[in-house]
Amino acid sequence: MEEWVKKAKAGEREAWTPLVRQYEGMAFAVAYERLRDVQLAEDVVQEAFVEAYAGLHRLEQEAAFAGWLKTIVRRRAGRRWRRASSSELPVADHSPSPQQVEESTDAASAAERRELKRQIHSSVDALPEKLRLPVRLFYLEGYSVRESAAFLGVSESAIKKRLFDARYRLRQALHVSDFSAAFRDLYEGGRSMLHIVNGDHTAKLMQEAGIEGEVLVWRELYPFGPVFPDMEEASARFARAEVLERELGIPRSVYLEGCTEQERRLRELERYEEVVLWFEHDLFDQTMLAQLLRKMSRMKRGQTRISLLCIGEFPGIERFHGLGQLHPEQLKTLSGTWQPVGDEQFALAELFWAAYTSPDLAEHVRFLEADSSALPLARAAFEAHLSRLPSAEDGLGSIQRAALEAAASGAAEPAELFRLASDKLIALGLGDLEFFRHLERMAESPSPLLTVSGEGVFPKFGKFAPNFGNRRFAPSELGRRILAGEAAAPADAAASPEWVGGLHPEGRLLRP
Repeated sequence: MEEWVKKAKAGEREAWTPLVRQYEGMAFAVAYERLRDVQLAEDVVQEAFVEAYAGLHRLEQEAAFAGWLKTIVRRRAGRRWRRASSSELPVADHSPSPQQVEESTDAASAAERRELKRQIHSSVDALPEKLRLPVRLFYLEGYSVRESAAFLGVSESAIKKRLFDARYRLRQALHVSDFSAAFRDLYEGGRSMLHIVNGDHTAKLMQEAGIEGEVLVWRELYPFGPVFPDMEEASARFARAEVLERELGIPRSVYLEGCTEQERRLRELERYEEVVLWFEHDLFDQTMLAQLLRKMSRMKRGQTRISLLCIGEFPGIERFHGLGQLHPEQLKTLSGTWQPVGDEQFALAELFWAAYTSPDLAEHVRFLEADSSALPLARAAFEAHLSRLPSAEDGLGSIQRAALEAAASGAAEPAELFRLASDKLIALGLGDLEFFRHLERMAESPSPLLTVSGEGVFPKFGKFAPNFGNRRFAPSELGRRILAGEAAAPADAAASPEWVGGLHPEGRLLRP
């Protein structure tokens, strides 16, 4: 917005329109906060923009425009309030009129909705000022946390904390489990939200937390097996289904039917007022996020808002693997803190997916040189992706090194190996089924890196693996020499996965 302010100061009148569009809702929230009258607040906003435009040449720093405008609005609202008070003008009833409530054949239900709406307005009015304004900006005007923070001149974390405190107070006052859901139901026409998450456990936690809306669990494993620029193309989908069945035991019919069903639901996103993506920092989630954003950017979205909640840490959790670690009450604190997805995020997701699925290693490296700030967690995930390639020093990929080091430390049983390795590979978001397949390849390759003792078959998708917990793993002689720096893994030692994104390292494709 600073560029628009600069142009407007230079006399470019057409630059004023985007500024008005950006800030009129915020200005209205500030004016209404003082006047409690829609018409009076709208009048003040118009007067404030006229004054701002006339005095724009006096603004020394473009970045200060939001705070400067807020000051003008507050001053004019104060004057209007004093005039209204002195002439004893009645303050209009700011509770919603019956015409604003959805038509309903059920008169009792409509009356209940009107009453809850009145209670919400009353409860918001009763909040302290520092909580009222963030609630009005975020919920009533639809501004993001970042935009609200910039306008009010506070940090984003302060806005999140105030919204959380406000939701807590409103839940106590209104006796509703989720103020966000109640607000959406009443003020956005009763249309539901769709939450897209990365696993069934997270979906269950959301239900336990009382977060309203439908949930779609996106079931995919893009870090494993072949991936393609167009994942909906028939030949690509069948090729992937074949590899997942052979390597992980996922029946191709289950995979193909699952893809069809979840994509059918995704194509219905126009039904929802808002679609929220809940994802984490690791490669498992970031690849899924990139693919979903890429799909959504090409779909008809109508008026549906796309929002994103993407985190890599949570207070009090030292090793944050993902949302599944949280208790329902912890998860609930994240509700409403998501950010809107815009053109920059869609464009970066497109770039991410194109690079990730490319068969050319140079394309993968080029992504690391691009500006990835629109999705701040994407770069680290992409670096973790490339770390799976064999190192030029010892020929090991990150997964093989973590498994070897865990086995060398004395962790012999499968579950303990997975725990230690996954703690080192948090940036990958490695699943147990995927990890055990890597162990199997390391043990059964022509130049094995691991030795295995005991009885028990390696687990596959949906199949109980009897006695697998009795298997014991240890570094092979070759594995010990590699860890000691005395040797490097040969090309046939399964030192990298069969597929690394779009790369299929049949030869000796080394880590850049």
